Amino acid sequence: MSSDAPVPTPRTAVPLGITDPVERARAELKAALAAIEQKGNLPRRAGRAIDRQVEAAQRFSRRQPVLAASAVVAVAATVGGLVWLAVKAFTD
Repeated sequence: MSSDAPVPTPRTAVPLGITDPVERARAELKAALAAIEQKGNLPRRAGRAIDRQVEAAQRFSRRQPVLAASAVVAVAATVGGLVWLAVKAFTD
């Protein structure tokens, strides 16, 4: 079952077998920059986190539709109440 197919190297890793010091330094720099980009790309990370949360909410709503609808109504009522209180406080 084992194969001799090469395993792809992640962008944030340095490939094995580089003997030239200059080439190795370039590979290390490239991997470090890729790791910084991956770690520091907040919009992409936030988008992925939001996608995970949306998928979890969709799964929950398929399993428990009544409870999900109740949660939506409760959140809407809370937001409506907060807006009403803010407007009332502003106008008084």
